[in-house]
Amino acid sequence: MEDAQKTQLFETMPIPRAVMKLAIPTVLSSLVMVLYNLADTYFVGMLNNAVENAAVTLAAPLLLAFNAVNNLFGVGSSSMMSRALGKKDYDTVYRSSAFGFYCSVLAGLLFSVAYTVFQTPLLTLLGANQETMAATVGYARWTVTFGAVPSILNVVLAYLVRAEGSSMHASIGTMSGCFLNILLDPVFILPWGLNMGAEGAGLATFLSNCAACLYFFVLLYIRRGRTYVCVHPKMFGFKKHIVLGVCAVGIPASIQNLLNVTGMSVLNNFTASFGSDAVAAMGISQKINSVTVQIALGLSQGIMPLVSYNYASGNIKRLKKAFFFTARIAVVFLVMMAVVYYLGADLWVRLFMQDQQIIAYGARFLRGFCLGMPFMAIDFLAVGVFQACGLGKNAFLFAVLRKVVLEIPALFILNALFPLYGLAYAQCITEMVLCVAAIVVLARLFRKLEQRYQKKGTDPRPDPRPDFEPEER
Repeated sequence: MEDAQKTQLFETMPIPRAVMKLAIPTVLSSLVMVLYNLADTYFVGMLNNAVENAAVTLAAPLLLAFNAVNNLFGVGSSSMMSRALGKKDYDTVYRSSAFGFYCSVLAGLLFSVAYTVFQTPLLTLLGANQETMAATVGYARWTVTFGAVPSILNVVLAYLVRAEGSSMHASIGTMSGCFLNILLDPVFILPWGLNMGAEGAGLATFLSNCAACLYFFVLLYIRRGRTYVCVHPKMFGFKKHIVLGVCAVGIPASIQNLLNVTGMSVLNNFTASFGSDAVAAMGISQKINSVTVQIALGLSQGIMPLVSYNYASGNIKRLKKAFFFTARIAVVFLVMMAVVYYLGADLWVRLFMQDQQIIAYGARFLRGFCLGMPFMAIDFLAVGVFQACGLGKNAFLFAVLRKVVLEIPALFILNALFPLYGLAYAQCITEMVLCVAAIVVLARLFRKLEQRYQKKGTDPRPDPRPDFEPEER
């Protein structure tokens, strides 16, 4: 019965209902993650200490770098799983999920060790100085040295669970950790609690990620034999078609996030030259702007299983309907958000810090960021389609175009022309150009897919290979 329900979701459920069932939990999960990131900024901001707030901002590229691993094994494995489900190739589904799970654990351990060994030069490279180094080290101790594995693993597990259509369970797992983080933040950060400052925010994040991992382990144990997500050691291996399938999507997605880290590091280094107030203001405005980024990202990730399944099964008409329905919702909503942010920029920044200089900096930064929101919706959805269809090359080209060709050069040029304040407008210019490119590339892709399956005129799905039955998991 459960398998029939999943098939109905992917194959016959009306598009608006199917998109909402997959996307709403994912977007809510993304928003809750933003909320808990904002909670760090909010409660650290209550200390009215720019150094503590700057520590959270300066360590942000390290946490963003986790997404490189999340995308390599989360996006890569989940895309492989959904495409294999569309082809009824269940052995590949099981092996892909095991591959993503165990590789993410190993990668998290390597990340933790590498950061710990090169801690001081790495934080200096990210913009930490004698004033902010101690606070940044304290925050990163819990979020990176101890927290890399649970932080990466809980996101990868959410991707794997979402790949089989269980978007609600994936979101509940993620949100459970987020809510715990919000509850623990004031206890660990503020003077009336443990008074740990930024380090307390890091400890709360570590514990919340551990709790999220525990939820997923319990879920998989309860649903053993009734889920396509497999973490059985005997299914972990390096079969060529699985490694190539996961890496074809995961490596470009991973490189995209490493480029994001590079872009954020460049931005932070430019901002750091204007003092800790500017760094704190930039961090606050980025966190506020991340609400819309996560909405766009949540919609993109939410429909990926639907796009992957219908791409693999050859139902291009349903794939297109899912994309255009989601695009209309995303654009309209983000236009509304951009207006709200632009008109109330001072108010939003004031929620996190009462310092007038920081409010003045942050409001101008936020107004620059929000101008790119509507274009971001199309950009993110396009990359989501590329990843869902296994077109890693397209996703990689867009990542290079976004950071290397457009955003990073724009940061240098705009900072030279309009010192400090020009930095916030690099994103807007980038998203506008990418939006035009996305529309052109998607139009050609959809036309090509329609022609391919019209000419083929046959079921593109291969014979299933269920040589590993669910009861054995």
